[in-house]
Amino acid sequence: MNVLLLKAPDFSDQCRRLIASSSLFDPVIEQRSREIIQAVRERGDAAVAEWSQLLDATTSAKPERARAYGDIPTAAILAAADAVRTWHAAQRPADLVLEVSPGVTLERRWSPLRSVGIYVPKGLVSSLIMTAVPAQVAGVERIVVCTPPNGSAAVAATAALLGIDEVWAIGGAQAIAAMAYGTESVAPVDKIFGPGSGAVNTAKLIVSRDVAIDLPAGPSEIVVVADEGIDEAIIAQEIAAQMEHGPDSKGYVVRVGDNLDDALHEIEAYAAEHVALLGERAESLAGRIRNAGAIFVGPYAPVPAGDYATGGNHVLPTGGWAKSTGGLGLEGFMKTVTVQRVTKEGLERLAPTIEALAELEGMSAHKATARR
Repeated sequence: MNVLLLKAPDFSDQCRRLIASSSLFDPVIEQRSREIIQAVRERGDAAVAEWSQLLDATTSAKPERARAYGDIPTAAILAAADAVRTWHAAQRPADLVLEVSPGVTLERRWSPLRSVGIYVPKGLVSSLIMTAVPAQVAGVERIVVCTPPNGSAAVAATAALLGIDEVWAIGGAQAIAAMAYGTESVAPVDKIFGPGSGAVNTAKLIVSRDVAIDLPAGPSEIVVVADEGIDEAIIAQEIAAQMEHGPDSKGYVVRVGDNLDDALHEIEAYAAEHVALLGERAESLAGRIRNAGAIFVGPYAPVPAGDYATGGNHVLPTGGWAKSTGGLGLEGFMKTVTVQRVTKEGLERLAPTIEALAELEGMSAHKATARR
């Protein structure tokens, strides 16, 4: 467990070093990820199989569908899915039609994406629920799942329970590349979702120039903000829960003391994936934090409650990305189209503005469209 003391003279520098040390910024991981992605783009299934043999000890000469077998806690999975479905269905955005001026009407229409790819870390069926269920709520037509071979049986069984049948036993950067660019076996998708290791998220960022992604989500991070007198066992539980995700996870404790405003400033600077607030001032502090993936308030709101059961999404920004983006929601599986309708009279009213701005920018062809 790492403890950041607010009164330490180098507290701000410590926060900056934490962000800089994220495996999202590891040049070795980036180089390997680029190598894998290029190989998959050039050689498709053969490259996927080769890298899977090297990294996951598989023996197949081509990508394989994951096979569902073994027992899974059906009641718990369905309960989690129901909570996720309820919360995300409530997020559905409304279409908008507005006459902004006489003869000028704008429409903003929401539509589901046609296809999405979902990356599920090894055996983490909860991550499948957090991504597949919102995709279903949004109305996505094709949902493709990739997950490492080890642990794929439980993921495939959960997918079947949710009504999803395209599950590939492919992990790592090769899975991201297959979903982004397609292979002989895996057709490409319109957007890629899901948390993962530093290698997975680095791969997502690399392919994002060609295919949309949700956000960099992983490795796991938590900041526990604790007043004096908080039960140390609760703090230890929160840290230990996130450390279970892997050796590149990060957990820190900030002792607030009397310097609440200073603590808020530094918490915002770190922009952690999870922020757990413990103590009498937890509720008042919760409303003031802008930069966090998710905030958990009080001793009875452990972060794993959000990981599994509340319905809130656990696909959250890491590596400082919480400064500019939030966690996954229903809108991530949808897109907007703006429809613009202008009557003859409306165009006549707009013409002076069109002509003046087009002339200022030297766009004579633009200017000519104002008179019809």
